[in-house]
Amino acid sequence: MIAIAGAKGGCGKTTTALGLADAFARAGTPTVVVDADRQLPNLHVVAGIDREPTVAALASGATISDVAHQHPDTDDVAVLTAPKSSQTIDLQTVLDRLADEPVQVLIDCPSGAGPDVVEPVAAADRTVVVTSDTGRSADAAETTIDVARRLDVPVAGTVFVRCDSVPADLGSRFDAPTLGVVPDHESPLTADATKSAYDRLAEALTESRGSSNPTLPFQGERLETGVDAIDRVLDGGVRPGSIVALCADPASASELVLSKLTATRGTLYLSTQRSKRTVRHALETSAFRVGSPTIRHLDGSVIEQATGLVTALPDGANLIVDAANDLERGDRGAYIDFLNGVKEHLLETNSVAVFHCLSGAREFGSGSGSGFEHGHRLVTRHHADVVVELEAIDRETAIDHVLSVSKRRGERPPTEKVPLFPSNVA
Repeated sequence: MIAIAGAKGGCGKTTTALGLADAFARAGTPTVVVDADRQLPNLHVVAGIDREPTVAALASGATISDVAHQHPDTDDVAVLTAPKSSQTIDLQTVLDRLADEPVQVLIDCPSGAGPDVVEPVAAADRTVVVTSDTGRSADAAETTIDVARRLDVPVAGTVFVRCDSVPADLGSRFDAPTLGVVPDHESPLTADATKSAYDRLAEALTESRGSSNPTLPFQGERLETGVDAIDRVLDGGVRPGSIVALCADPASASELVLSKLTATRGTLYLSTQRSKRTVRHALETSAFRVGSPTIRHLDGSVIEQATGLVTALPDGANLIVDAANDLERGDRGAYIDFLNGVKEHLLETNSVAVFHCLSGAREFGSGSGSGFEHGHRLVTRHHADVVVELEAIDRETAIDHVLSVSKRRGERPPTEKVPLFPSNVA
């Protein structure tokens, strides 16, 4: 999910968003462009489509496919138009629903640096900053870069529009890489020269996906999870300050992952479903090396209780929430505040949190299987820095437990699936 941003109005954000969308589609990647500008929406005008229905229809139960407009010139580009002033919409909910879709998402952000810009930029995995060669536009670009950095959103780079080359006096001004230039043309979405420029930009973004700096991989300390399969695919572990969502069926071996995590460092284990005694007994009878975590059972106001306990998490510790389902069923705003608070405390203490996300439980709604979402699961997955999927596969002669990483913020997620038990036998 990439935010296309720039603090100055008219700097070319909307055209860049559509140009990039077309380029991704030409490269075989279906793309959705979202108009996040509530005050001066222009995406539908530039795309040449009707404004209705807008994203506000999603609040009435419509699906994304019902609301998205097909781009008239490109089969694999869809557009979600901004709501009208008389319509209300929770943009975060829309972006949460898009977060797990198998498409490239581009967010056409409003101009300026106020609250309307913060929401879409904060929701993105990366930001592309659009600027022209004027001083005012460059000043605005620096403001946008600062906003993204303050929100802890990596800046993929800058794009100079209506330029044949990078301006000599601006090329090194920004504390961000230059992704490329787009030449001036009266038909910027259809001219061969500009289409080629957008193709190069899309290629640069694809190559740099998974890194806040396209040339430098993460070189800092990583925290081991204690599970060899996970640590291997994550290049040694997760970054300090990370939230990990461990998504698994209740009948899988996901509790093994939690128990092995307790052996890596001091752990606060928050249980929402099992009592303190049953969690302790499960750890004591484990066939694997485990630690001696501080265990607390949550009941009643689980988010309020969890908040009070998390604030006491010491430096370099683990936080386990088992299971996250009870927190996800509460008030959405309170849950988002809780997740933000957890993230901030993890960053302050260089700790890591694992949210055990059980799936496939019909009592939470309709649907089944490891891909079933309920409550505010999309919120959890969106806030998580790493999403680990654990799938139990019945091979008739044995049950194979296979791990995959579907999300790794700031780094390219691994594509391989690995067995939890490499030498698993019946």
